[in-house]
Amino acid sequence: MPSARSITINGKVLNVPSALVKASDVVGVTDKAKGQLRIQDALQLAEKVGFPSWVEVDVKKMSGTFKGAPDRSEVGQDINESLVVELYSK
Repeated sequence: MPSARSITINGKVLNVPSALVKASDVVGVTDKAKGQLRIQDALQLAEKVGFPSWVEVDVKKMSGTFKGAPDRSEVGQDINESLVVELYSK
């Protein structure tokens, strides 16, 4: 996963990995991070698999607009919410 300093929200470099995004926020990668192979590979894989309906992605700019929180039905079935809650409650 890229570090927080590789990510931008609405054009500003993120320095808090736990930052929250709101609907219509634009999330992207910094110019320096755009050259990293792991980010390019992840974007290519995501293109093949398809992007979720709750984000609008501009592949050329390596950014996306967060449309809003997904419904549970739009999230993969292999996610166990109770394990996520347990992790963050520690």
